[in-house]
Amino acid sequence: MGATSGADDVGRIGRSLRWLGHASTVIEDRGTVVMTDPVLTSRVAHLRRRRGPVPSGPAVLNPDVVLLSHLHADHTHLPSLRQLSEDVPVVVPAGAPDALPALRDVGDRLIEVQPGDTVSIGEVSIQAVPADHDGRRWRRGPRRIPALGYVITGDQRTYFAGDTDLYPALADWVTDIDLALLPVGGWGPTLGAGHMDPARAVRAAEIVSARRVVPIHFGTLWPIGLGRVRPERFFGPGGEFVRLATETGLRATELEPGDSLRW
Repeated sequence: MGATSGADDVGRIGRSLRWLGHASTVIEDRGTVVMTDPVLTSRVAHLRRRRGPVPSGPAVLNPDVVLLSHLHADHTHLPSLRQLSEDVPVVVPAGAPDALPALRDVGDRLIEVQPGDTVSIGEVSIQAVPADHDGRRWRRGPRRIPALGYVITGDQRTYFAGDTDLYPALADWVTDIDLALLPVGGWGPTLGAGHMDPARAVRAAEIVSARRVVPIHFGTLWPIGLGRVRPERFFGPGGEFVRLATETGLRATELEPGDSLRW
């Protein structure tokens, strides 16, 4: 399996991953194209895309299914969702359309799930698993909407962690993973609760018995005007994760936003 420079489409043959930046990925297995947490613009509110091209191409705009991990605007980005075909199924945490009614405007095929639920799309099955993260859209209000990760099973098992910290039951929910996509950073100079740094992400990879790991959720979005503030928090987490993972015997690959991995 090797990394390749970004192209407009990952294609529909074999198994592949394309990292679009932040938590946005395009995963293909058994000819089924799965997109996660799409951010398809140069800006999200006060954040701008500092690295990588604005995503485009058929697999980006017309995947077979979209998975949303939680309601934060850098994961459930309504302008990006509106770019997608209206008939693409969108899997969301249970209760998300009630908490964010504008979700209903992006299409009529919302599928609400909670941990343990499984959805079959094309030739893959997708199981929702817990995440330790604040799943609310806004900072205030009851925490009724869970944050989720997903395990996609086709010819191989891919774990998209969304945004999460370690949690005690992780091994009970996620195990025997061929490719783990793990968050290792954030979008600003500080990293709050409900996130993993590179060291904790390495531990997560070990817990889920990942045979291959790619770091995500770093090195893409950054607050406007803070380009010179703690630049190591922007550029460094991916490389630090790969270094620590390699020291523990894990196979880890850092991608540039827009790059692909095929196997």
